[in-house]
Amino acid sequence: MDNFSTNRASFCGGAPLATSSRSRTAYILLLLCVICVATCFGSPSTGRGVVQPIVTANGTKSVKHPPSITATLERQTLLASVTVSGISAPQVSPLTALWQSRAVRWVLGVVVVAVLYVAIYLSAPGAIPKGFRAEPSTSPRQLHVARNLLIGVAVFTCLDGVIFHTGLYASILAPASYAGRMAMLTRAEKQRVSSGLKEVLVVGDSRIAEGFSAAAADKLGSEAGFKFLSVAEAASSIDIWYYALREVDPAAHRYTAIVFPMVMPTSKPALRISMAAPVLHYGDCFEFASGFEQWPDRFRAFTGSILRGSAYQADIASLLEHPFERVRNVRLPENKHQRAAYEGRDDDIVGTSYNPKTGQVTFPPRLTEFQRDTIRYSLRPPSESETRTQHLAKLQRHWIQRILQRYSASPTAIVLMPAPRGPFGGFSKLSMAYRTFFGTIAMNDKSVLMLPEHMFDFLEAPEYYFDGLHLNSKGRQKFTARLVAELVKRLQPIDSRHLASDPN
Repeated sequence: MDNFSTNRASFCGGAPLATSSRSRTAYILLLLCVICVATCFGSPSTGRGVVQPIVTANGTKSVKHPPSITATLERQTLLASVTVSGISAPQVSPLTALWQSRAVRWVLGVVVVAVLYVAIYLSAPGAIPKGFRAEPSTSPRQLHVARNLLIGVAVFTCLDGVIFHTGLYASILAPASYAGRMAMLTRAEKQRVSSGLKEVLVVGDSRIAEGFSAAAADKLGSEAGFKFLSVAEAASSIDIWYYALREVDPAAHRYTAIVFPMVMPTSKPALRISMAAPVLHYGDCFEFASGFEQWPDRFRAFTGSILRGSAYQADIASLLEHPFERVRNVRLPENKHQRAAYEGRDDDIVGTSYNPKTGQVTFPPRLTEFQRDTIRYSLRPPSESETRTQHLAKLQRHWIQRILQRYSASPTAIVLMPAPRGPFGGFSKLSMAYRTFFGTIAMNDKSVLMLPEHMFDFLEAPEYYFDGLHLNSKGRQKFTARLVAELVKRLQPIDSRHLASDPN
C-alpha cells in the first residue's frame, strides 16, 4: 500500500511530471472534443433519402443488369439531379444510417459535453478533491485551458486541410457519388490538353447532361473549327458551375465560349454542399454559405468550406464500412470514351396526354411510377412561397453577375440559353421562371449572347422525353443539332472580330 501511494504520488504529485501528465491528458481530451464537434454537427453529405446517389447516365459505370431510374421526389422541391444509372436505387447502409441518425448525434453531443467537462477538470488549477490525498492540493504550474483549446482547434484544422483540401482524399472519393463525379470531371478537364480549335464548354444539370452530346456536337461543328465540351452533371447548380470553372479555367481565357442554361437550383442543400466540396477554397466560406436560404444550411455550408471533411461524412462512413471495395472502385481504369460514347436513353413517353382545361394526365400502361411522377411534377410543380422564388431568382442573378465579372476582361463569350422545359412545357409553370428571369440580367460591354427563349419549344412533345424532365436519345440529337447551329452562327462573327482586333 505504501509503495502504491508512493508511486502514485511520484506520478501525480506536485512534481512537474504530474502537471505535464495532466496537461497532456487535458489536451488530448480537448482535441477529441473538437473532433467530435466537427464530425457530429457538420453537414451531412446528402439530404434525407439521398445518400450519395449514383452517377448520371452519361457517366455511369458498366453493369450487368438493365438500367433503371433512381430519384427522390420531395414535397417542396424536386431534385434537378434525377439520376439515370445502370444500377438500382442506392440503399442506405447501416453504418451510414447510424451516422446520420439524429438520436446518435444527440448522444454524441452528450459525450462531447462529458469529455469537455473532464478536460476542464483536469486542466483546472487549485484544490484537488479529498479523495486524491496522494496528490498535492495545488498545481505548481499554471495551465492554459484557452490556449490548449485553441491549439487543438488549430491542429485539427491543419489535419483537415492536409487530408481534404490538398486533393489527397478527393483521389479516393467514391466514383459513383456526386462529390466523386465532380472531382473526376474537373480533374479530367483541367488535365486535358488544348485542341487548338475554338473550344465551347457547356455546363448544366441533369437536363443538359441528358440533352447535350459533345461527340455529336463535334461532328456538326468541326467544319467551322469548333470543338464542344461538356461538364454538365446532375444536381449541379450555378454556384457550383462558377467554382468548377475557376478550377478548370483559372486564367479565364481557355474557351471561346461558355454556355449556361437558365435553370433554378432545386437540389437539396446538403447535396449541393457535398457536390461543391471538391472545388471549394477556404475563402469561399462566406459567399458560398450566403447562397442558402436557411441559417442551418448556411452554417453547414460554412463548415463544409472550412472543415471540408464534414462535407464528406457519408463518403467517409462508406469508406470505413467497405474499404476494400472502395480501393477496387478507385483503381478501376477510367474509360475516357465512356461519357462521349453515351447516346441517351431510347425510352419515350409516347401515349401520354394532358388536358389543360381539366388538368388530367393520361399515361400509357408501360410507364413506371417514377416517370409518371416526373410528368405530374413538370405540369404541377409544388407551390413555393414568394420569398423562396425571390431568393432563387436573386441567387441566379448574383452568380451570373459573378461569372460575367470574372470573364469581363476575357475574350471568352458567355452564352445564356433556356433549358428544355419538358414534354408539355407550354403548360408548365416552370416556364414562368424563365420568362421572369430573362431580361433581368444587367449586361455590360462584355460579349454576352442570350439565345431566344423559345428556341427549344419544338422539342416539347412526348416522343422526345423519357420522363417529365429529361430528353431521350432522339431529343438529345435534335437539341444538340439546334444548339450547335445557333452557336456556330452567333460565335463566328465574334471570333472574327477578336482576330481582327488582335495585333498578332
